[in-house]
Amino acid sequence: MGSCSTAHIATLLMIVLCSMLLLCEGKQLSSKFYDSSCPNALSTIRTAIHAAISAERRMGASLIRLHFHDCFVNGCDASLLLDSTSSFESEQNAIQNIESARGFQVIEKAKSRVESICPGVVSCADILAVAARDSSVK
Repeated sequence: MGSCSTAHIATLLMIVLCSMLLLCEGKQLSSKFYDSSCPNALSTIRTAIHAAISAERRMGASLIRLHFHDCFVNGCDASLLLDSTSSFESEQNAIQNIESARGFQVIEKAKSRVESICPGVVSCADILAVAARDSSVK
């Protein structure tokens, strides 16, 4: 099997990004989405993420990678966070991600904290996206 060159990888990433933009055309994302339904959601996620990164510096990159892998296949749906069952092998336990993908416990902790202040309001996909964003800023 041949190896992928940097140019091939860059081209593939551009195709993926353009496809995602086309799918989202006309839809607006907003950092104010939870302002009325869960006003402390973003600060709660930020606090959990910064604590995790302070404890382990590489965690920021791991959380960005989780978000990338979640969005890469079927859009940003938090499917990466699903647990395996007897009839379903989750992405977490896929051979490609074992010993590779990390940070699931950080997302779980952030989700738990958000659930304690606003049960059933903030989606796991949004928590994963905000965690990736907050991982890149400190």
